[in-house]
Amino acid sequence: MRPQTAAFLGAALLALGGWTSSAPAQQYPSKPIRIVLPYVAGGNADITARTIAQKLGDSLGVSVLVDNRPGANGGIGTDVVAKAPPDGYTLLHTASGPIVVNPVLYAKVPYDPVKDFAPIIQVHTFMYVLVVESASPIKSVADLTAAAKARPGALSFGSTGIGGGNHLAGELFALMTGTKLTHVPYKGSAAALADLLGGQLSFMFDTPITSVPHLKTGKLRGYAVTGLTRAAAMPDIPTLDELGLKGFEITQFQGLLAPAGTDRAIIARLNQETVKVLKQPDVIERLATQGGNEIVGGTPEEFARLISVQLAYYAKLVKDAGVKAE
Repeated sequence: MRPQTAAFLGAALLALGGWTSSAPAQQYPSKPIRIVLPYVAGGNADITARTIAQKLGDSLGVSVLVDNRPGANGGIGTDVVAKAPPDGYTLLHTASGPIVVNPVLYAKVPYDPVKDFAPIIQVHTFMYVLVVESASPIKSVADLTAAAKARPGALSFGSTGIGGGNHLAGELFALMTGTKLTHVPYKGSAAALADLLGGQLSFMFDTPITSVPHLKTGKLRGYAVTGLTRAAAMPDIPTLDELGLKGFEITQFQGLLAPAGTDRAIIARLNQETVKVLKQPDVIERLATQGGNEIVGGTPEEFARLISVQLAYYAKLVKDAGVKAE
């Protein structure tokens, strides 16, 4: 987790225009806040959003509610926030997909990922873990690669949908190993994981927060993670880079955004309060230790720069892999 000193936060607040730019900002918040989550319940983003919402509610003194609005690879809920009043009472908690993948995957999306949103904070970053169910004959990444080469298209992997991070991890794996795999999209990670556990899928790139419990009970076996460094929650599982796929990296962010035009003092207040939340030991335990997420924090400007970099990265990957939206 990045340290946030008082001086650092003070500079960030100064850069954002201070706390007194308007009367609404001075009175904020005066009513419940809605955090729109563009995913189904039960996955990594849902767990993270609800953890943040509860703690923010405690610190702000108002109810902070999570509103699940799944669909269109996260695009439906994202568009809701893009068109919401910029008053700080409708926020977006999202992973990377709707912001840095949808705009390069689909010919047209109803929102602009840069112009329609004001970044508040990057909550954390996370990687995926390549898992198989315990009865699988696949015993390693080398086994998986060999089986895929021997039977092109016969091995299947699940994802949260076309363009989801775990889908793109599978596409990058196929590109870098020179294999052909069959992608099976689902409406959420819980459904895909259920089919993996039931033997209907060959493997999956899953989020640590949903896989770690099954790894501990032995229902799943994990062979590699998709970051360039090992995950703290799974230190014994190597990276794909270590296993020979040099430079393999698929990581995803989660973060909070507001509609563009939201008072900069409100953005600063939400950033400061969320930084405090991310330092709380029980939040660290839930999101980092149990979930395999690297808590980040940081400023709105840093989050904006990350979005810009990842938009370029995923544009190239989508093109190279020939990923097409349906």
